[in-house]
Amino acid sequence: MTVIFRPALRSDAREIARLFQISSEGASDYIWSQLAEGAESLLDVGARRYAREGVDFSYENCLMAEADGQVIGMLHSYPMLHDPDATPSTDPVLAPYADLEIPDTLYISSLALHEGWRNQGLGARFLEHARQRCRALRLKGLSLIDYAMNSGACRFYQRHGFTIVGECQIVPHPLIRVTGAAYLMHWPLVADVANA
Repeated sequence: MTVIFRPALRSDAREIARLFQISSEGASDYIWSQLAEGAESLLDVGARRYAREGVDFSYENCLMAEADGQVIGMLHSYPMLHDPDATPSTDPVLAPYADLEIPDTLYISSLALHEGWRNQGLGARFLEHARQRCRALRLKGLSLIDYAMNSGACRFYQRHGFTIVGECQIVPHPLIRVTGAAYLMHWPLVADVANA
């Protein structure tokens, strides 16, 4: 079956939220629980969040993979730029991640595939799209945060040239499905240019 990659549409916002729930190991649910209004479900919060425009967490920063008219996966990324006026998070669960940033990189906040579509080379194709976007935006590389417990995902990124350059300890919370360390991983664009 042919898989196509396309820019996300606003109408993809709910599916983007579902895929974020897969890749974030509960971190998205935790964030959305802080933003819920009234009896709004977590998925509704996520859909509302990704339906926005002109912000980092928008469908505008998503690339969708589709097979036979059905979304099977997505990549969400945005430029991680240095903000000298940024205020560190005081949220006890999120604060440890404040130092896990590499300015002037394309930050991959989610790469997710639905069950049955993994281990078919689609993750590598998503990463190639991310590298192309990184070059087009004249950024210095790619960065992401992954969890030590996700050893398969960590090995995947390392096979594709990422190295662990920082880490923090995950603060336990009932919505967070992982414990232990979170890794900051980096793929420098210069390394790719040197090997070209």
